[in-house]
Amino acid sequence: MKHNFVAMPEVKRNIRSLSTEELIAFFKEHDQPRYRAEQVEQWLWQKQMKSFDEMTNLPKDLRPILEEHFKIHALEIAEEQLSEDGTVKLALQLHDGKVVEGVLIPAKDRMTACISSQVGCSLSCKFCATGKLKRMRNLEPDEIFDQVVAVKAMAWKYYQRPLTNIVYMGMGEPLLNYKNVLTSIDRISNDVGLGMSPKRITVSTAGIAKMIRRLADDKVRFRLALSLHAANDAKRSEIMPINDQNSLAELADALGYFHQNTKNRVTFEYIIFKDFNDTLNDADELIAFHRKVPGRVNIIEYNPIDDGEFQQADPDKVDAFAAHLEKNDVIVNIRRSRGKDIDAACGQLANKNEVAASMDA
Repeated sequence: MKHNFVAMPEVKRNIRSLSTEELIAFFKEHDQPRYRAEQVEQWLWQKQMKSFDEMTNLPKDLRPILEEHFKIHALEIAEEQLSEDGTVKLALQLHDGKVVEGVLIPAKDRMTACISSQVGCSLSCKFCATGKLKRMRNLEPDEIFDQVVAVKAMAWKYYQRPLTNIVYMGMGEPLLNYKNVLTSIDRISNDVGLGMSPKRITVSTAGIAKMIRRLADDKVRFRLALSLHAANDAKRSEIMPINDQNSLAELADALGYFHQNTKNRVTFEYIIFKDFNDTLNDADELIAFHRKVPGRVNIIEYNPIDDGEFQQADPDKVDAFAAHLEKNDVIVNIRRSRGKDIDAACGQLANKNEVAASMDA
């Protein structure tokens, strides 16, 4: 009996998932010089082109070959919201229909993009809206890169100013998407990319000691921030389950190793909750932790989410807390909430029911 086998069409690869070496190898297979890889990368990363036909310095007969083998994933703005205070929040739809959020935070001396590293999050921090969602997948380097491009466009659209800073403080835990996050930062800071200094990029982690040590071994040049929120293991584990496997002692040791290898100071993020971590005793515990690792403290005003489990600390208590830290030689910055009216503030991303629903679709 004769069988007729039908060849399955080749699955097109996302061309921006290829390394430079892989691109060079592809062009070599097709009898093209290696500099074609550099040309294509300029179109993809520097000029953010989404069509091979527009790559006008490539031979016309080469463009259909690229089209045959590769695809270019495009990110679309599903929703754009402008806060009363000037903050801009974007709901960004990925090629598979999943949604993440990115935020532009304008200030007098800077324009900051807050971007996501995962669709959803697996860490279940009690005070964070994203933590209420399951983790659906990691973001690819090009998807992280495209968020920055989209937020950068908002800076020009609303303020006619360039982006100055990037913080990986949106949805997800960056160190659980380690390779893709570092690749995205390389692309963002590369001249064949956005050319942004790594010193203007901050990666925020809930605290995974072994991955912090890996950052140190990789001698990264970007800044690191730890979402601390309590300098007491019992309290921290209550609101951040990850602390059960990454105690404060382990984190202090890993952060010391990071500082020793990179010479970069760490920023400690401390969301202050009413009647939970807002006393001078809590401040003393934070001072003691701070003395183990050189760094500075950002006190962050709490932003309510739908379940109402936590409340914002009284302003007088926040000021007294900060003053106590400063009196003990801790560099402190109080970060007031931005974009609360559009759920764009710290901890509120994916708080809107329609966005959460679209992510579960």
